[in-house]
Amino acid sequence: MTRTRFSGGRIHTMNSSSRVAEALVVDGERIVFVGDALAAAALAPEARVVELGGRTVVPGFVDAHNHLSFTGAELGQVDVRSPGVTSIAELVRRVAEAAEQTPDGVTIRAAGMNDRAFTDGRLPTRWDLDEATRVHPVLVTHISGHHALANTMALERRGLSDATPDPAGGHLGRDAHGRLTGYAFDAAQQLVVPPGVDIGHHGPGFHDDAPLLEVVADVDRACRAYVAAGITSICDAQVTRRELDGYREARRQGLLTVRTTAMPISSQQGAFAELGIAGRLGDDRLAIGPMKFYADGALTGGTASFTKPYGPDSEYTGSLYWASEAAFVEAIVAAHVAGWQVGVHAQGDRAIDRVLNAFAAAVAADPRPDPRFRIEHAGGPRRDQVVRMAELGVTVIGQPRYLWDAGDDWRRTLGLRAERLQPYREFIEAGVRFVISTDAPVASYRPMDTIATAMLRRTVDGATVGEAHRLDVDTVVRAYTIEAARSFFVDDVVGSLEPGKLADFAVLDGDLFATPAEQIADLGVVMTVIGGQIVHEGPGSRTGSGEVEPGDRAKG
Repeated sequence: MTRTRFSGGRIHTMNSSSRVAEALVVDGERIVFVGDALAAAALAPEARVVELGGRTVVPGFVDAHNHLSFTGAELGQVDVRSPGVTSIAELVRRVAEAAEQTPDGVTIRAAGMNDRAFTDGRLPTRWDLDEATRVHPVLVTHISGHHALANTMALERRGLSDATPDPAGGHLGRDAHGRLTGYAFDAAQQLVVPPGVDIGHHGPGFHDDAPLLEVVADVDRACRAYVAAGITSICDAQVTRRELDGYREARRQGLLTVRTTAMPISSQQGAFAELGIAGRLGDDRLAIGPMKFYADGALTGGTASFTKPYGPDSEYTGSLYWASEAAFVEAIVAAHVAGWQVGVHAQGDRAIDRVLNAFAAAVAADPRPDPRFRIEHAGGPRRDQVVRMAELGVTVIGQPRYLWDAGDDWRRTLGLRAERLQPYREFIEAGVRFVISTDAPVASYRPMDTIATAMLRRTVDGATVGEAHRLDVDTVVRAYTIEAARSFFVDDVVGSLEPGKLADFAVLDGDLFATPAEQIADLGVVMTVIGGQIVHEGPGSRTGSGEVEPGDRAKG
């Protein structure tokens, strides 16, 4: 195979010694040498040479909790995120503008609504959306991904009425007269989403009826954006047959550039058991990984489950996806015993108690070595729970960018408790391994946005949440690369730049390790390499392959 020598950079290997090298040599898909430039030239004098020009090189970012296909979908929807949209009137205006360009009867999808950032002091309703259009179904996804708002036409299309009962694991918003307001919380979301895959009480039902080619287009759109931002591997934290079919077809067409591990949602547990499938299955490009469970809802929107109510008037008690703790524990034990790695969404301490109890029961039932239990988010753990996480070998999959998007709201609803959200320093002190990820499209998929927030813990309004838990850049990058890869058993092939591993890395247009935290979000990615192949080039790249349109400069 033709060798390529990448030379003249500051290559942060993120291996056990955090070595910084000058050059690396790639043979086929894998790295065969990492070290100084002269030694690389002597080893591979015939190799094609890519000059790095002193730029910083890091392992390709590994987003261990992501929703790639849904990020691609949202990139094509109406953007109603704050601070761009901070009022019901602006929400209505954005939808009305889309309605003017959309044929009657076609559903309008909008994404990223954060009603807690609205100045109105109330939740928007279906009647607000009806002011934008009465001839289009409208579905607005909440920033958390756990809730949705539909207009009257969308409710009617789904056959909903004021008499529609709440499903297990969620509820429909109603006014003082019992009328549906259009809001759907947690598992009730699937009642308003165009019917796709029904996951019942197992999680937020956002799996719509998009045809296969549309899902493939979503995957393609997201992959292009991700590689331009330096992301080379992801773990999709909620996958049904809809998304898996899309990933498989995208791969067949050569569009799945990002290495993807799918976490099947627990509603499919029985089907997998019938097939005799448990644990990782697939290859370096597309695989099935951990099984995904849900314990509670979202911090933003008031459905995370804490032992002590929260909110301005202590009005939020949260919700649990499983009505029976015994059934929840039984399902997780069964998955563990069958051979699955298990990841569970849990935000509040009441939910985290359930998860830790289930993990302890799983270990008692089958004390196999290194199960690598994951808690997805673990937003508000108590100190005693952090200690217990360490004892059980739990890895926390955190998303510090939430602090930017929702931190101001959390300070209002949780008060002093907000200062301990995502308590990374406590994790470090207790010996709990943690990962930095995005949960895109809930938060920005761009690694530089996430890194900056993990270091600053700053909100949109400029406040700081939990200053004591700020992280240094080396810790963040390690949590975003090798620790992230470890969290779903791919650290033997990606996550660090070492001989024998896949040649996945990003070349940055500035020194990430010397740039002030306030300026990190402005760093760009000039080149992304996956399996030794350059899959993205931006301005400043010297190879001239022209794979990216002129002027494209992805802000990582």
